[in-house]
Amino acid sequence: MTRSKRIQPVVRIAENREQDAARVLGESLKQLEAQEQRLQELTLYRDEYTRRFQNHAGGGMGPARMQDFRAFLVQLNQAIDQQRDVVERVRRESEQCRHQWLDQRTRAKALDKVVERYQREELRDADRREQKLLDEFAGRPRQDRSS
Repeated sequence: MTRSKRIQPVVRIAENREQDAARVLGESLKQLEAQEQRLQELTLYRDEYTRRFQNHAGGGMGPARMQDFRAFLVQLNQAIDQQRDVVERVRRESEQCRHQWLDQRTRAKALDKVVERYQREELRDADRREQKLLDEFAGRPRQDRSS
């Protein structure tokens, strides 16, 4: 068995690991997108809530309603801060997944190059053997077929 064929199981393992890392990265990026979307929704909701409050504040809002508004706004801001933390954590995790995928991809590409080199060497060796046989055949004395 040739070296290029012997290394094929290792190449397949590296390719499988790269594919697995790519899948994990894709899932991580989807999670990041979902968390960023949630943060954006919370921020938009807070901004809309604040705008509505400001539009109604001139209408003689009582102190109890004002206090409720402020308490709810504090809760919204806390939720936004927590969501920012979640987004940052998921972003870091996604970056780690990206690095893992790049590492696996680099390994798989390196093994591909090794296989290519082995195949070139095997082809060169086969060409040499063939040339040697041709040279030997050409160097043999011809037998006179007429006798």
